[in-house]
Amino acid sequence: MLYWALMFLVIAIIAGFFGFAGIAVAAAGIAKILFFIFLVLFVITLISHIGRRGSAGI
Repeated sequence: MLYWALMFLVIAIIAGFFGFAGIAVAAAGIAKILFFIFLVLFVITLISHIGRRGSAGI
């Protein structure tokens, strides 16, 4: 998912460079959404892993 966020960011930068403002804004928006979804899933996985590790020692 982080890969796709970076790809949309690159597309947004290239489109912005060539003057395609609408495409650049849309691609940047998609990249932002994908990055935040990745971040939320990462935090959930991290908390789940820490919780599982802590309860195994009891």
